[in-house]
Amino acid sequence: MNPRIKLLRGDITKIAAGAIVNAANGSLLGGGGVDGAIHRAAGPGLLAECRTLGGCETGKAKLTKGYNLPAPYVIHAVGPVWRGGTGGEEALLAGAYRSALDLAAENGIRSVAFPNISTGVYGYPKDKAAAVAIRTVSNFLDGHPEMDKVIFVCFDEDNHRLYERRLGR
Repeated sequence: MNPRIKLLRGDITKIAAGAIVNAANGSLLGGGGVDGAIHRAAGPGLLAECRTLGGCETGKAKLTKGYNLPAPYVIHAVGPVWRGGTGGEEALLAGAYRSALDLAAENGIRSVAFPNISTGVYGYPKDKAAAVAIRTVSNFLDGHPEMDKVIFVCFDEDNHRLYERRLGR
């Protein structure tokens, strides 16, 4: 597996990468889980900037400043709600990861930390989501030597174990 892919268990709001990725909803105005945690940690400036963005489509991403976070930027990626796998969820999830990475590259951001997009209240099966995330990130890194590292930050033990196994660690 690509040595530029790192794995951590912990709180993404504490990560000092070039950008952290928010598992956002389409409104970009905050929510539960990692989305709420990032908005709380960043402070009111993040919500104010998000209000100017007009939301975001599923499978896409938008960039804001990081405000009170250790990361200078937040990339808000909107993953799909799991509907049994027949609604294009895999392509939409891959698109959310790819969009986030494209935004990072376009803005000269050389390290990105991802949460486990769509695996909380959106119900995407954790093992399937991990496979999509790792494959999408690996393919991106193969074509982008300027990206120093991508960190998967798993808040819960289940996701951390899945990523360890899939990354061969």
